[in-house]
Amino acid sequence: MPPGAEKQLIVSPAETGRDYCNKLFHMEKEMESLSPEERKKLRLETEKPLLEAFWCWLEKLDPLSGSKLGKAVVYAKNQGTYLENYLLDGRCSISNNLAENSIRPFTTGRKNWMFSDSTKGADASAAVYSVIETAKANGLEPFQYLNFLLMYIPETNFKEHPEELEDMMPWSDFAKEQCSKKRK
Repeated sequence: MPPGAEKQLIVSPAETGRDYCNKLFHMEKEMESLSPEERKKLRLETEKPLLEAFWCWLEKLDPLSGSKLGKAVVYAKNQGTYLENYLLDGRCSISNNLAENSIRPFTTGRKNWMFSDSTKGADASAAVYSVIETAKANGLEPFQYLNFLLMYIPETNFKEHPEELEDMMPWSDFAKEQCSKKRK
């Protein structure tokens, strides 16, 4: 290298993609304390342009078909609309880590459960775990919430009035009053 010449750092496309993601996660971290409305507004102002730049950069890439980078690019392009859904609601998370961590006990234990031998048993098990984990995610005591559902759902006419189920959703004020962990 000639004297005075600086060594140029070469960044791979994979590193560039990772850097876009890291920047988005960093921006999300800075918004943690904001209300959902403020978070949504700020996401649209700051993260949407970054995502648009990412999509433009992605379109210019021409990775080898079948390579790990090629598979990642195809996946990102195919899932683009869905990957931006979190921008539409300030309550949503940029990643599904919370959901994956919530179902981990179920997925690791299912091999030991005899009722998962049938499709119906597996479906029932998944439904119950979904209800329990959604209750936990909304700050409810799962046992109280299941009791609450079993007590109130039979009295509703949700087939003709599906809006009656709104009060039974774990994020509703009524369900939180009845089943909050703080209520004990």
